[in-house]
Amino acid sequence: MKYKSLLIFTIILTFYNSYAQNRAKGLEEKVQQLTDMTTKQAIIPLNLNKFKEFVRSPPRDYSFVVMFTAMAPSRRCAICQHVYDEYLIVANSFRFSPSHNNKLFFGMVDFDEGSDIFQMLRLNTAPVIMHFPAKGKPKPADSMDFERAGIHAEAIAKWIQDRTDVQVRVFRPPNYSGAVAFSMLFILVGGFLYLRRNNLEFLYNKQMWAVAAVFFCFAMVSGQMWNQIRGPPFFHRSKNGPVYINGGSHGQFVLESYIVAILNCAVVVGMILMIEAAGGVKGTDSQRPQEGKRRRFQSVVGLVLVCVFFSLLLSVFRAKTQGYPYSFLFK
Repeated sequence: MKYKSLLIFTIILTFYNSYAQNRAKGLEEKVQQLTDMTTKQAIIPLNLNKFKEFVRSPPRDYSFVVMFTAMAPSRRCAICQHVYDEYLIVANSFRFSPSHNNKLFFGMVDFDEGSDIFQMLRLNTAPVIMHFPAKGKPKPADSMDFERAGIHAEAIAKWIQDRTDVQVRVFRPPNYSGAVAFSMLFILVGGFLYLRRNNLEFLYNKQMWAVAAVFFCFAMVSGQMWNQIRGPPFFHRSKNGPVYINGGSHGQFVLESYIVAILNCAVVVGMILMIEAAGGVKGTDSQRPQEGKRRRFQSVVGLVLVCVFFSLLLSVFRAKTQGYPYSFLFK
């Protein structure tokens, strides 16, 4: 009886050792294959077979970040290319960083080449960036929220660090367009001032500086600084046509900021017309009948501009912030 028990224990131990060795060998082969593919390109293109083998099937002791996108022009995904460019910056930064290791890999699934994967994961939109942990299944937090985090490479790297504890320092390729544009503007302004060096009274024109200050306020209030920080797309193409207003309260499109700036400008013009019709800031009264008619016309035009365009501003605000406390105004 003792010999039988010892024989069974020996068989089980031998089987376990062989299984562990095969598992370790299989994991080592998978990591080696992924490492070889990463040396050729930072983002590994995945089809259904590769996705099942490297992302879903054990053994796996590494994390996989996968971008699901639709890059074909026929799909009309305007934001996909922009997100891919930022995602590629993160992948290349990790690939050439000193902290690069084989615990994190980057992949991409295009809809035209991996529609079965979209159906498997029940994805009906693009782009989507998901994290597949080394152990367990992805959680809701493993899908990146672009509206809250943004789509810049720095935001993607921070999200990856939160999910994998792997810090990716973003290295952007040099871009000299800003420096060239600033140099051209400096040369033009300097040349203009040199040509007008004997007549610089316009620099003391209060109206010119007031208009410049107002336009600066329009740019800031409309969200131009947010556009520079987050880098949103110009607009979004959907199945029902182009979308110019972002439906979320944490995001916007570039064209949306222009629309808001124009609406604010129209409201300000209407207010100025009404103030001038009332006699200006000094409150002077009109002396002639013709002057009175002109001021009445200005007041009507100004009132129409304020009512119409301020209502449009409230409509945009309502579309972006559903159920806000002032919704009774639109009932």
